[in-house]
Amino acid sequence: MKSSCLASILLTLSITLLAAFPPSAARGQEANGFGDSSSSTGRLFEQVSQSLAAKAEPAGPSVENFLLSGPDKWTSREGLSSSLQILILLTVLSLAPAILLMTTCYVRIIVVMGLLRQALGTGQLPPSQVITSISLFMTLFIMAPVWTEVYDKAIAPYTAPGSTMSIEQAWNTGIQPIRNFMSRQIDWADNEDDVYLFYAYYQPDSPLPSGFEEVPLQVLLPAYMLSELKTAFLIGFQIFLPFLLIDLVVA
Repeated sequence: MKSSCLASILLTLSITLLAAFPPSAARGQEANGFGDSSSSTGRLFEQVSQSLAAKAEPAGPSVENFLLSGPDKWTSREGLSSSLQILILLTVLSLAPAILLMTTCYVRIIVVMGLLRQALGTGQLPPSQVITSISLFMTLFIMAPVWTEVYDKAIAPYTAPGSTMSIEQAWNTGIQPIRNFMSRQIDWADNEDDVYLFYAYYQPDSPLPSGFEEVPLQVLLPAYMLSELKTAFLIGFQIFLPFLLIDLVVA
């Protein structure tokens, strides 16, 4: 890119020099001295400057216009350049562990697996890396239908060519399957009190919600995590208790 730009500049400079100093003008300058050299040099620099300015003119909208266009333009498919897409992807990847802990069944599985290892009394067998891998793949297996629904309803329509779906619509549509999953887990574990606890702290002067659809996401997430911890320790205790009784009988 740099070599082609340099070659074009040199070609423009050569053509301008030939146009500015024809053979007759050159002989006249030799006879008359330096009378017209300053004006020819001025025309030369002016033409070269105009040529460079034309080559440096951006093809697309300027950065200033892009920044002044507002968030709607920034988040549109046309406004997201490849570098911004890579930046967003890296940000999502950096937040992937938190998303995995907050919105999936990973916490429940890994806590139960850790308590089962302690109940067996095998020390560090199986290793923590094995337990983490088992918990991760079980989480992927359980959450696959939810993530597939998110992709089919939000990601695929938003990224389709010619789509008119905005990023707000894609977010609201994509978060709904995850909300339904978390709500079902809280309901099945009978931990609605956790939701009421966080909701009362978040909006103390508001009446309690009549359903999970009225609960904001920032309230549902911590309530779901607390519910998962309670459920995990309850399952772990039920697994740990028989082994504890066996140890007492043997002792």
